[in-house]
Amino acid sequence: MGKIILVTGGARSGKSSFAEKLALKLGDGRAAYIATAQIFDDEMAYRIKLHRQRRADNWTTFEAPFEAEEKLCEAGKSFSTILFDCVTIYVSNFLCAADLDDEDKLYKNLRELIQKLIDAALSSDAVTIFVTNEVGGGIVPENKLARRFRDLAGLANQMLAAHADKVFLTVAGIAVDIRKLEETL
Repeated sequence: MGKIILVTGGARSGKSSFAEKLALKLGDGRAAYIATAQIFDDEMAYRIKLHRQRRADNWTTFEAPFEAEEKLCEAGKSFSTILFDCVTIYVSNFLCAADLDDEDKLYKNLRELIQKLIDAALSSDAVTIFVTNEVGGGIVPENKLARRFRDLAGLANQMLAAHADKVFLTVAGIAVDIRKLEETL
């Protein structure tokens, strides 16, 4: 049975860099990388370029902006460690392709989407490290789409954290295992 590790934090907190180092450590120097981003502009192209430069030949990349559970299952057959970067981009991809008129259906479909990721991760023998952004720490967004994104990302993070053996919060390049600090009721 697979294990899940969740790495969260704000933008530029060092979460991806930490997760990459952890994946290589756990994977004996090699790992699978599930990439969820799509290149729509020069800024995203540059960000992807930076991520690729950090990864050497000991990474095998699986592109998965949609239906990532299939790539998780595929990677789990050959790798002991999988890095999924990132959940919030994956939620954004989902949101941009979703029917925004039916609020109940939107949340139901998001729950099903994230549950598929969880099931795929747990069905392999691999450790899957999910990277995500902590997006709920600021002010309430003014527009409806931004509020939906924040709420859906928060729901996805909670679902993944509920199944995670470890949950790391990264701030200023420092990762803290917040599961160890968890207060259980």
